[in-house]
Amino acid sequence: MHPVMDCLPSTAVVFRQNRNGLRWCRRHHARGTGLVEHDIREEITGIEPLVAFIAAGEKPRAQWRVGTEHEKFPFLADTHAPVPYDGERSIRALLEALRQRLGWEPLVEDGHLIGLRGANCGKGCITLEPAGQFELSGAPLATIHETAAEMEEHMALLHEVAGAMGIGFLGMGAAPEWTFDAMPLMPKPRYGIMRAYMPKKGRLGLEMMHRTATVQSNLDFGSEADMVQKMRVSLALQPLITALFANSPFTDGKPNGYLSWRSAIWLDTDADRTGMLPFVFDEGFGYEAYVQYALDVPMYFVKREGRYIDASGQSFRDFMEGRLPALPGEHPTIDDWADHLTTLFPEVRLKRFIEMRGADMGSARMVPALSAFWVGLLYDTTALDAAWDVVKHWPVQEMQRLRAEVPKLGLRAEIAGRSLRDVGREVLSIADTGLARRNNVNARGQDERLHLQVLHEIIETGRTQAEELLARYHDDWHGDIRPVYAACAL
Repeated sequence: MHPVMDCLPSTAVVFRQNRNGLRWCRRHHARGTGLVEHDIREEITGIEPLVAFIAAGEKPRAQWRVGTEHEKFPFLADTHAPVPYDGERSIRALLEALRQRLGWEPLVEDGHLIGLRGANCGKGCITLEPAGQFELSGAPLATIHETAAEMEEHMALLHEVAGAMGIGFLGMGAAPEWTFDAMPLMPKPRYGIMRAYMPKKGRLGLEMMHRTATVQSNLDFGSEADMVQKMRVSLALQPLITALFANSPFTDGKPNGYLSWRSAIWLDTDADRTGMLPFVFDEGFGYEAYVQYALDVPMYFVKREGRYIDASGQSFRDFMEGRLPALPGEHPTIDDWADHLTTLFPEVRLKRFIEMRGADMGSARMVPALSAFWVGLLYDTTALDAAWDVVKHWPVQEMQRLRAEVPKLGLRAEIAGRSLRDVGREVLSIADTGLARRNNVNARGQDERLHLQVLHEIIETGRTQAEELLARYHDDWHGDIRPVYAACAL
């Protein structure tokens, strides 16, 4: 899950008049690091600034970057227990030690240290998910080699600092053993609002918040038409990503019947704000259609003067008309709209960049592989067109069926008479060619295709991380879950 982040550099602010005579602003932000509260408080009563806010994300191709976010579960190395927020060996202590080492700005809410921000976010941010999942929201980077180096540097630092505390990190899509009641709760006010609201909308929302972890890639678009094609290709292929990255086969210490339990959880979390977004494939889809969808998603909160005000279940449309029960008589600002967009959790999310949300967290090799996959497909025009040719005839209903089946079936799931393994082989070849044409080489002369190799291995063997773990659980581990902490340590 990716709630609103706590850091982001902004650049130019451009003021315009909408047809209602209200001033609104455009701010340019880097992808992969979220949104901060702005200083500007213009009220919004019309849809134009909401559309323009997203459209302002357009960038020329030379400025396209990729941001990678990855969550991992901290655990106590001696007991394998989850790490509490407070105490000698704790999340807070780890953040404090990292702050002293890095010199990063502390992020504090209600007196609690809840993250760190690099200088101007040039190094990204470290934030906490609801149960202490430790997230690096990476910097916007030009190459996948840089993404891999960022991951390596981040984990080397964590090994040094957290290792001295006896804390390790687990790279899986779901906590394999800890019960829901065992999970620590992070002291972030927005999570309290979500914890109260989630059970009203689905059976598994709290499980999603507290027992899952993901890796996510965030990418740019150059125009509305470019955004549309990238959204369609990304949504259609997101189940393939779920299959390739499946890595959550255990719950409560035993197999749960899924390859990606994390992905299955999203099917019963909150139908208002999740799913495959069928309207994206409709003729005429564009920025305004996404805004209309977002306006119909119930709110979680409004932030005022550093406080989170519970607006769960209330309407942003009512807010625009001054009829929000949580803040009667007030109208939203562009900040409120930016916050609201981060509370939508579809398979692919549009903000000022496009977020790929279908993958379980996995090994250190899998983190840059996700970004390599999407950059290879989406940042090369020929590759993007070829990927669209693969999926453009898939019926939307079949894509939704595939999404429902893939958490259990993985690469064996089928669409249009083909297995996902077969589709994956073709699509990976397309991504390879896209990366080859970019011709970004490292010091050893290797181009970015290097980072797709792990996905080729999965396709060729037909065995995902989840299937490898299940085989070891039944054979080498003799039904004992404890070796998973060594097997999946980052």
